[in-house]
Amino acid sequence: MNIQFKKGVLELCVLVLLDKQDRYGYELVQTISEQIAISEGTVYPLLRRMTKEDYCTTYLRESNEGPSRKYYRLTDKGRTYLRQLKEDWQAFIHGVHQILREGVHDE
Repeated sequence: MNIQFKKGVLELCVLVLLDKQDRYGYELVQTISEQIAISEGTVYPLLRRMTKEDYCTTYLRESNEGPSRKYYRLTDKGRTYLRQLKEDWQAFIHGVHQILREGVHDE
């Protein structure tokens, strides 16, 4: 898959997953990787930026499998941003579908 496609939707995917429940970084990577091939190196910088921009907060939770894990929780500002991204995404894919349909008619 085109790397630019991935970068463009990764933020949306992370926000959607955090809207459903708090998650730790590696859990986000694994969940997204089930559908889209990504690396950990793309998710963690995004999580740091989203935390800095107050779209999510972090907290530590004890783990049975080792050291405590840093969990990410969506903030109200993050939920508002997610709603806007979803609207933007729907408008974007609608426009792309229109162009693709027109391209089919031109062939």
